[in-house]
Amino acid sequence: MATQSQSTSTQSAAKETPSGFGEYARRASDTAVSAVDLQFGAALTAADRVRELVKPWRQRETAQQEIENLRRQFTREVNKVERRGGTARRKTTQRAKRTRNRVEREVKQRRRTAEQRIKTARTQVGDRVSELV
Repeated sequence: MATQSQSTSTQSAAKETPSGFGEYARRASDTAVSAVDLQFGAALTAADRVRELVKPWRQRETAQQEIENLRRQFTREVNKVERRGGTARRKTTQRAKRTRNRVEREVKQRRRTAEQRIKTARTQVGDRVSELV
């Protein structure tokens, strides 16, 4: 037990160097180790991803299956985009028709109002002319 307490006191003495240099060095070392671990982990992850991507293409049978799967997926996506485009086109067409009908109704109403005003003004002018003659 005496050796354990001696080693503990030696470690604590090393940590308590002047102006906290030991703590600073330990943190710097931890940061460096963390940076190295990050690089190794990223490299291993990238290697795993490449291995996963290449695996189906190694054998002819699995490559053909992969191509068929990609073809089906592409067809599904094309159909989905086509449906979306058709829906958007129909909605836009309906909105244009509604706007056109609304504008036509407003123009007809304004035309009728203008024609009524002209008719009223014409009769008034005719009445005044006949009064003067």
